[in-house]
Amino acid sequence: METVERTTTEAAHLDHARTRRAFGTAKILVAAYGALSVAALVTVAILAITDHTVTSFMWGRSAGLCASAAVAYWLTVLAAWGRRSAYLRMRGISVVMPLAIVGIDLIPGMLPAWFVMMQAACALAIAAAAFVINGSRLRAAFPTSR
Repeated sequence: METVERTTTEAAHLDHARTRRAFGTAKILVAAYGALSVAALVTVAILAITDHTVTSFMWGRSAGLCASAAVAYWLTVLAAWGRRSAYLRMRGISVVMPLAIVGIDLIPGMLPAWFVMMQAACALAIAAAAFVINGSRLRAAFPTSR
């Protein structure tokens, strides 16, 4: 198991009430992203069981978003514990994921409208998390100079 080393200043930033609150908000938003992803996967499964048209792309896309939500949540928890590498990964993921989700959703005729709307809700949740994660409060908790 890896030991996380933090400077006194960095530890003070992580223990600040507003920093903990910001991480709490980020965790809630990432969990919402996960819940919406699961809802999309369950909807696809129910439609498939009831003999509605469901493509393999919809299965893969839904499952992939569920997996990415689990990873994003774990990285957010690690970042809240003080793991700088997890924080930096979440900064990137939280910005790239909504763009990737919306970018694929905008391809005309590829997905049904209901699926696009569910995916857009996922993108909104992770985009909201991006604002918190990339905000000045959390950036101050992980200073670049040591």
